[in-house]
Amino acid sequence: MESGFWKKLKRPIMAMAPMSGITDEAFRLMLLKYGKPDVFWTEFISVDGLFSEKGRKYCLNVLKFNPKERPIVAQVFGGDPDFSAQGGPASGWENAAKIIESLGFDGIDINMGCPNRDIEKIGGGAALMKTPALAKEIIKATKKGAGNIPVSVKTRIGYSKNEIADWIPAILEEKVAALTVHFRARAEMFAPPAHWELAEEIVKLRDNISPETLIIGNGDVKSVEEARELVKKTGIDGVMFGRSALGDPWFFATQKPTIPERLNAVIEHSLIFDDLHKENMDKDGHYKQFDAIKKHFHCSVKGFNGAKELRESLMAVKSTAEAKNLIQNFLK
Repeated sequence: MESGFWKKLKRPIMAMAPMSGITDEAFRLMLLKYGKPDVFWTEFISVDGLFSEKGRKYCLNVLKFNPKERPIVAQVFGGDPDFSAQGGPASGWENAAKIIESLGFDGIDINMGCPNRDIEKIGGGAALMKTPALAKEIIKATKKGAGNIPVSVKTRIGYSKNEIADWIPAILEEKVAALTVHFRARAEMFAPPAHWELAEEIVKLRDNISPETLIIGNGDVKSVEEARELVKKTGIDGVMFGRSALGDPWFFATQKPTIPERLNAVIEHSLIFDDLHKENMDKDGHYKQFDAIKKHFHCSVKGFNGAKELRESLMAVKSTAEAKNLIQNFLK
């Protein structure tokens, strides 16, 4: 088993989850400055998209990263292991892994838990929990192409219910470097409380089947302090954070910024986003991707007097200059 950077990390490991349309390079650079996690993930990309004329440019753009973000893991999804254009069974995954290694990533993570229906239609994401044999084949092919960088998996406790006893061993048997488990079934989506009481069962399976595999827990953890307590209680190696870290670049530093600091960080985030899309910007600072930054405005501008009105106004702006003007006037 190639464990690479994973074995060099101090426990407990604090990781930032891959979130499509959210954890892009601008978001990661904000965390890098104010509170870096132990591991970054990219947004996920489609394995077969890397080999399509239409998808390749998009995928490579998503996979751009700053070397200061290391260690950083590229997350991929897909279902069909046999891309005929790539030379035979499972070779699409193998060749995708080779591309990711050549881009300089520290690891590759296979998404086996995303509940998106379009991804499930192609047999990827959470759908792989229904086909353990296929999941194992995909891991094998990815490891074959990954060279010297480690392969990990992110999944859930089961598809329609708790299927830990059958599903988790199938992954562990492939000796992945790390296994991140969202403690909900796919059918539960994000609604009920995450089943953290199941963490110890997964740790026991790991100890019996693949002792070198690291276990990362995910779901409903609100702070680094809470994560440390869960690690002590359950014996897992770390925690991955998702929604709780949004709108708070200081999250991993466990600092409490002032309202002016928070709002100035919103401007800074938007400026970084502009810089990463400057080739698409017109002379007035407008570009079609700008609306994507507004989800971060929405997450950041909360919890203080006047936040609702400012947030609603920010949803209507068309450029960073307009957002900056609104925020600066508010602060006055």
